[in-house]
Amino acid sequence: MITLENALNQGKAVLKGKGIADWDIDAWYLFSYYFQINRTQFILHSQKDITEEQLSLYLELIQKRSEHIPLQYITKEQEFMGLKFHVTEDVLIPRLDTEILVEEVLKVSAGKDILDICTGSGCIIISLSKLGKVKSAAGVDISPKALEIARENASKLKADVTFIESDMYTQVKDRYDIIVSNPPYIPTQDIAVLMREVKDHEPILALDGSTDGLYFYKIIIHDINLYLKPDGYVFFEIGYNQAEAVSELLREAGITDINLKKDLAGLNRVISGRFKKTQEPFT
Repeated sequence: MITLENALNQGKAVLKGKGIADWDIDAWYLFSYYFQINRTQFILHSQKDITEEQLSLYLELIQKRSEHIPLQYITKEQEFMGLKFHVTEDVLIPRLDTEILVEEVLKVSAGKDILDICTGSGCIIISLSKLGKVKSAAGVDISPKALEIARENASKLKADVTFIESDMYTQVKDRYDIIVSNPPYIPTQDIAVLMREVKDHEPILALDGSTDGLYFYKIIIHDINLYLKPDGYVFFEIGYNQAEAVSELLREAGITDINLKKDLAGLNRVISGRFKKTQEPFT
């Protein structure tokens, strides 16, 4: 007979043998997900018998993780800002660090029209719509597949968000009180040294920030005065070493009150500023 404990131990052994760093945690996570059981229930029922089919299906999940497929792409879900989002390999997995970006926007979001550029799964703009008492919320992305996921998340979470297929601003028609973005910001040459879970499975389109990692910041900031209302705010997630460069881009575009927010590791993670005058796009 096969017990729940047998199954969990087999899962741990496979992942440990494949060199998965957090083999015990990941085996438990997939075990809990598949069997819909928490630790207390497991302690009480660890000797409960399961079928060969149940074991086989659990070990299929384990096999995927042993191939360095991220847990979130196996379970198709990730929690963000207390909300559960559907994710696939067509969208970036929402990160804890990005919650800092949302938390900063929430401080000024009430009654505001907000645009999220490079929306991906929609986790940023949907969270703002649900938690921020916003006037309106819109998200743009160049990827039709990403937008399909974003719309599904908005529907599931009952969030009033408009999604637009757009290459940056090309299909954007309005001005907004807040523009927020977590754009691709990893320099192209750095992608090769990322964890396999990231470089082999997350969408390159959502990672690659070109040679210096600043390509998309430059595009967003260059014409920002055409889409951001006077006295409007801009918020970006940034890489740990990009604060100075992005700050300079913002200053050149007439953005003032530039502020940096660190993540839990003490690294610069969010940059924000305010557009206090109308001027021509800088060159």
